[in-house]
Amino acid sequence: MNKLKILDCTLRDGGYYNNWDFEDTLYEQYLRCMEKLPIDIIEIGYRSFPQKEYLGKFFYCPEFLLKKAQELAPSKKVSIMLNERDNYPERIIDLLGGVRDYIDIVRLAVDPKRLPSAIALSQSIKALGYEVGFNLMYMSDIVKDVKVLNDLKALNGVVDYFSLVDSFGGVYPVDITNIVGQVKNILTMPIGFHGHNNIEMSLANSIEAIESGCTIIDSTITGMGRGAGNLKTELLLAVLSAKEKLNVDYNALSEIVSTFSQLQKEYGWGTNLPYMVSGSNSLPQKNVMDWVTKRFYSFNSIIRTLNNQKEGKADNIKLSKFNSDKKFKSALLIGGGATPKIHSEGVIKFLEKQPDICIIHASAKNAKYYKNVKLDQFFCLVGNEGYRLENVFNGDLSDFSGRCILPPYPRKMGTYIPSIVAKNSYELNEINFTDKYTDSHTVLAIQTAIELGVDNLFIIGYDGYDNMIITSKERDLIIENEYSFAKATTKIKSIQSLLPSQYSLTVSSLYSYL
Repeated sequence: MNKLKILDCTLRDGGYYNNWDFEDTLYEQYLRCMEKLPIDIIEIGYRSFPQKEYLGKFFYCPEFLLKKAQELAPSKKVSIMLNERDNYPERIIDLLGGVRDYIDIVRLAVDPKRLPSAIALSQSIKALGYEVGFNLMYMSDIVKDVKVLNDLKALNGVVDYFSLVDSFGGVYPVDITNIVGQVKNILTMPIGFHGHNNIEMSLANSIEAIESGCTIIDSTITGMGRGAGNLKTELLLAVLSAKEKLNVDYNALSEIVSTFSQLQKEYGWGTNLPYMVSGSNSLPQKNVMDWVTKRFYSFNSIIRTLNNQKEGKADNIKLSKFNSDKKFKSALLIGGGATPKIHSEGVIKFLEKQPDICIIHASAKNAKYYKNVKLDQFFCLVGNEGYRLENVFNGDLSDFSGRCILPPYPRKMGTYIPSIVAKNSYELNEINFTDKYTDSHTVLAIQTAIELGVDNLFIIGYDGYDNMIITSKERDLIIENEYSFAKATTKIKSIQSLLPSQYSLTVSSLYSYL
């Protein structure tokens, strides 16, 4: 216990949920609380060269951010992380040369297959006076590769700290004992462990790592971290306080936990069924995190996709291509908002006045209000939307006459198709108006309109969120739909909403047509 170092990497690992955009007041509170707690090292974030997308200040760790850590948490060592594959020895002075006064440890996220280049990078970092740590990913694969174990010998005398990362979040204590034992026989520097919590083993694995000789344990406040998250700092401290008499200021701990618990309500990190399945089967959780946090996929769809990945399947079914001989001047695109139900009578009157129009359901949510409309209707199926279609029609699709449209093959998300509508289901040839969000309901609906030759796209049910507190998932959906509508204007002459919408759409009144 005297040798054990606790490394809190909340701001670095937690940044995957908010683009490393923590507020200044939270940062200052975090630092003050860390100073009062028995945390040895605080990892502030990444240090990175400019990227093409927006990423917050904790992805770049400018000098003023690092200086504040030194001022408010002076007793702590400060660490930052670099992605090894994104950096080169000859450029490292540009990245780290001017901040030596504020950083103690530079840790590298390293793929085991890239050990030689990581060693070269670490040597250039040590030449600048930093301590260097390796976070070696995919620890569950290490013991399967004799070459990697042999290559680890080259780290002695080069790397100051070495941590094993349970990247998939699926190892067990017995694996920890085995792997740590083998690594300790090879390496001479302190060894650490960074556990993910997919199958809720991060605490048990961390305790086993300590008992097996690891002297650095990574953790985060409330477990905030990529995918299913990490070992909770507060849980580790509570256990060590009870078992090892570690002195913990619970007032400071409670204060910072309370703040991050509020963030957790917004971003929703922590394990769930898809993360459990990915962890149990050693499947990468990057896509799972995207599906869970930024997409409106059901858990059934995600699990089906993970099973496909495990079994090496591209998708669960291949369909006939959607090639409609019949074209339409106009289409009514119906989303999942409340207004298509509220205004259904007026919408039906509007449809009756249009001589050449069809209906495209981006979501089946409002389909029952238009069940009896005698027009061609198309239903976009992504993920588990087929179950919603069944539920909307109370399981009775015996007289279903619509056509179901799916994304092009191969689909990364397994799609459920009710057996009774399988004969009326087709897949698109391509998505040709955008290269983003190509498996979303809105993109699928717009591409269907393009395939049908539509010039005028009328939209209802994209209400937006008026005067509401929205979740990060809803915020991402708004951005996604706004982008898709903007790109659609390159293929469709006129796009307008017939009902009030918070989106940047041209809005006309449904009732002006009546």
